[in-house]
Amino acid sequence: MNLLFPILATLIWAASTVVNRLSVGVIDPAAISFYRWLTALLVLSPVLLPRVWRLRRAIRPYLAKLFLLGLLGMSLYQSLAYFAAHTVSATSMGLILATLPLLTVALAIPVLHTRPTRLFVVGALISFAGLAWLLAAGDLPSLWQHGVGRGEWLMLLATLSYALYCVLVKRWQIPLPTWECLYVQIVFGTLLLVPPFLLAPDIALTAKNIPLVLFAGLFASAMAPGLWMRGLETLGPEKTAVLMNLVPLFTAVLAILMLGETLHLYHAVGGGMILLGIGLAQKKRGP
Repeated sequence: MNLLFPILATLIWAASTVVNRLSVGVIDPAAISFYRWLTALLVLSPVLLPRVWRLRRAIRPYLAKLFLLGLLGMSLYQSLAYFAAHTVSATSMGLILATLPLLTVALAIPVLHTRPTRLFVVGALISFAGLAWLLAAGDLPSLWQHGVGRGEWLMLLATLSYALYCVLVKRWQIPLPTWECLYVQIVFGTLLLVPPFLLAPDIALTAKNIPLVLFAGLFASAMAPGLWMRGLETLGPEKTAVLMNLVPLFTAVLAILMLGETLHLYHAVGGGMILLGIGLAQKKRGP
């Protein structure tokens, strides 16, 4: 039963990647980014706003850090992913996102002053080789000739943004209750999305895009974090983190079923190398 909560969270996040693709041509990326977090904010406010208000003096010294976390984890990460979805398949987006654990460990080296193990170096090389194979669609010479596409760069930047978010959360360890801390980040993330929202060419809500907004806001933004944190409490960080590797698998399955995407050999090869490398990189050194 304890496994159910984090697995359900990974399934929701995988479905959110599919929603990114479904939103193309239906709603502007800046609009759905704003509406998504606004929805989550409205849903969480009745419970969390009174708690945050009572803790306002304790929160005040950490506002700058919470602002930066809101920028990285709520504003930049998802906005970049929505823009990337215009030119990148959901399957490829899920596999690029699979590099998140590796990027998090890599950023922890300079930020948290951790020492990389030999297995990490080997795993990193294998994962980045798999990523290159994925970005080149199995044709590496074309990668050198034409470079990485704009959408792929945006998805890589989105993943890097969230990896930095994870590292800073670990470095700062802000002494505030988890949900209240998350709520303040959502407030800042939503406010930061207001300017691009106002500059978007079309911000209208329609019968076609409202279900996408509601899923992203209610399930991916409000429910999934709670399920994941429940997994952290019951299983522990190490066992729960491994389950994140289910996201690209669930994304590929949902993309095939809901979007009619085709799973190519380069997806399997590149994705397999990425996950293998991550497994090696996260393997602890023996006693």
